[in-house]
Amino acid sequence: MRKFYITVNGVSYEVEVEEITEGVQPTPRTVTASPNNSAQEPMKPTQSQTSSVLKEVPSDATIVDAPMQGNAWKVLVKEGDKVKKGQVLIILEAMKMENEIMSPIDGVIASVNVVEGASVNGGDVLVSIK
Repeated sequence: MRKFYITVNGVSYEVEVEEITEGVQPTPRTVTASPNNSAQEPMKPTQSQTSSVLKEVPSDATIVDAPMQGNAWKVLVKEGDKVKKGQVLIILEAMKMENEIMSPIDGVIASVNVVEGASVNGGDVLVSIK
């Protein structure tokens, strides 16, 4: 067995990996994963937080949409914030994984169409940037 440390979306894990050589059957093992640091659990949305906020999106704005269904765990920007290309705007929790939604451009946040804890569908508009 070999030990490795891996980081997924900023959370470090210690894993043990069994090396398999030809002709040797691996021994089945039960594995449980836990973060190597004390990460917060994603918050559970309340009934009032189960949908996106519908706002008008400026026609000349760049749209940032949800790549998949999930919950908006953290909204890190607000209208009027200046953002840089690659900056994390929202952390979307889907299938127990945290997915960082990043700005595709430098600009200013024109609208934020989701609140923390809200459920979103793939393709929903999360923010717009001018």
